Amino acid sequence: MHWRRLRRQCRKVISGIPLPEPFSAQELCARLSAERARPLHLLPLPTPTVPGTPSGMWLVTERGDYVFYDAQTSPLHQEHIIMHEIGHMVCDHRSQGDEQRLFRHLDITDPQSIRQVLPRLRYSDEQEQEAEMIATLILEAAGRLPAPSRLSGMLGGLESAMGLRGLRTTGASCSRG
Repeated sequence: MHWRRLRRQCRKVISGIPLPEPFSAQELCARLSAERARPLHLLPLPTPTVPGTPSGMWLVTERGDYVFYDAQTSPLHQEHIIMHEIGHMVCDHRSQGDEQRLFRHLDITDPQSIRQVLPRLRYSDEQEQEAEMIATLILEAAGRLPAPSRLSGMLGGLESAMGLRGLRTTGASCSRG
């Protein structure tokens, strides 16, 4: 999916979600829980995630929704993980495997069973792109991430770090001194 079209589509999805001020993932989840009339629990994973394993998970049960996240990472990364899982939830994504059968008997109070389920979750690339874009848009709207500029990647990061963001559009220039 083209990046701009994906961004537009995801903006529509989150347009009706009022963001709390000041922003917190916990407060946003409380609002979504009330709006959906369904419990939504944020739970840290019992151990840090390792490369090649998911750093978050959205689990749907009859009793409610559970968002698991790596609590051993930075606060901004934790928020991004949570917002990514919220992205799956608000887009009503479905896994493509037999995970739902596994979840019926999952004891969420047993961390070992949760760790065994994580690697089995698979979403399509399109669903991952949507969830990632939702996370980015929510964090941009909350002021946690800068809005995208013409420059991206390493150049965009340097532009932002040097305080040059926006100077290109105002016609300012640098001179040698």
